[in-house]
Amino acid sequence: MSQLMGIIQRLHAMQEDDAAEAQSRRFEKDGKVVCEVKYFQASNSFEVEMEEPKAKFQFDDIDITAIEIFEALQEN
Repeated sequence: MSQLMGIIQRLHAMQEDDAAEAQSRRFEKDGKVVCEVKYFQASNSFEVEMEEPKAKFQFDDIDITAIEIFEALQEN
């Protein structure tokens, strides 16, 4: 459960940054990028781009975003 809390904390940090441009974070497992997450302040939404298999998902809920990232990290 601590890994999920760490993901949520990183997503909250993205929301708290008032920069005009999209915030971006990479989530890795064993040095390999599993996904990249972008936060768009204007629309209050997240975009999760998976590396394997290539896919993009849009979320407007931080909890669902965190679960998607957590599951991707568990699968790889």
